[in-house]
This record gives sequence, structure tokens and C-alpha cells, in this order.
Amino acid sequence: MNIVFEALAHPTRREILERLKSGSKTAGELADGFDVSKPTMSGHFAKLKEAGLIQADQKGATIFYSLNLSTLEEVLLGFMGRMGVERDGKEEG
Repeated sequence: MNIVFEALAHPTRREILERLKSGSKTAGELADGFDVSKPTMSGHFAKLKEAGLIQADQKGATIFYSLNLSTLEEVLLGFMGRMGVERDGKEEG
């Protein structure tokens, strides 16, 4: 769970996840609008992949990234459980 929160801690990585809500995008599409180098963006993609928050599918020379919602859901539910909150929003106990 710590690796996911570490990945979510950076605003650029959160913005990448926001951009992927509408569907898969190429690395170039995701990098558009960020004022950082390609190696920096690659590092952000790697951190998100390591945390299991995104998936990368290579088609020819192009890499397409997409959200891995199951990981995000698992982490959020685990975090809510640690905080004593049930799925329906009621506190446990």
C-alpha cells in the first residue's frame, strides 16, 4: 500500500491518472502539456506502473497507458478499512 501512496504523492502522477480517466493514451499524448523532459515523464510512468496504478501495452513502437482501477480500488478499500470505515460509508465499531 505504501508504494501506491508514494506514487500518488506527486502532482504530476496524479494528473497523469486524471488524464487516463477518459481512456488509454500514448506516452506522447500524456506528456503533452507537462513542462518536463521525456526522461522525467518516463520516471513518472515507471513509478505508476511499479505501484500497479497503470498498465502499459506496446503496439509496434507506441506504448499505450491505461488505468488499473482494480489496484486503486483495492488500496482505497484497504485504507478505509484501516481507518475503520465500511464500504457503505459507515464507521465500524
